[in-house]
Amino acid sequence: MQQAPHRLPHALWHAASERYRRAGRFAWHFARGKLRHDPAFASVLAQGWIRPQSRVLDLGCGQGLLASLLLAVDSLAHEQHWPQDWAPPPRGCRVHGLELMPRDVARARTALADHAARARVEQGNIAHAPFSPADAVVLLDVLHYLPHEAQTQVLQRVHDCLAPGGHLVLRIGDHAAGLRFRFSQLVDRVIFRARGHASSSLYCRTADDWAQLLRDHGFEMQPGRMVSGSLFANTLMLARKPDAA
Repeated sequence: MQQAPHRLPHALWHAASERYRRAGRFAWHFARGKLRHDPAFASVLAQGWIRPQSRVLDLGCGQGLLASLLLAVDSLAHEQHWPQDWAPPPRGCRVHGLELMPRDVARARTALADHAARARVEQGNIAHAPFSPADAVVLLDVLHYLPHEAQTQVLQRVHDCLAPGGHLVLRIGDHAAGLRFRFSQLVDRVIFRARGHASSSLYCRTADDWAQLLRDHGFEMQPGRMVSGSLFANTLMLARKPDAA
């Protein structure tokens, strides 16, 4: 069942994006636009997909927006700033981000420099870099850039690094979405090239095939699958590693 997208409260959006001023105009404007218009961030918080005190592994983290948002939660998760119909705020999380592009890593480190104990971003290819132990793993718009064999390897390693009962938050392009999928592919390729990547090849599956792939790697699919707006085929889904026997 698909759910309507959520939106970050103004105070939370402002606090999470404002720290990027020190990283330059591009980083600041990108943070403001992405956190304002991409519903994934608000939806993950609203639905409680990242729980309080979690060790979060953000794969393909870009300039560290999720880490900045979770830091802002700690300072602004008061009644007047937190929607009453959302899950409890995920206070006290620690974030380890992995990002391929050195420029994004530099922006993240500059923006998050005052919070090195809670948020660290390292340069590395998620196809090869070691994964730290985690209670939640986040893969937003990343996995479909890897060849199919590499996708399965990453998912196996994600399963291995997750604690029992841990969550995997995944957003992918749904190959079955027709025109919306083709439009999403076009936008993805433009953004990918603009960020300096040499190749913009995409290795997509239908949302149902992604869900089956997760099951094949030992995950349990959770309710709440959501499409990111009417123009795009980007689909947000949640999987869970079963509790230890």
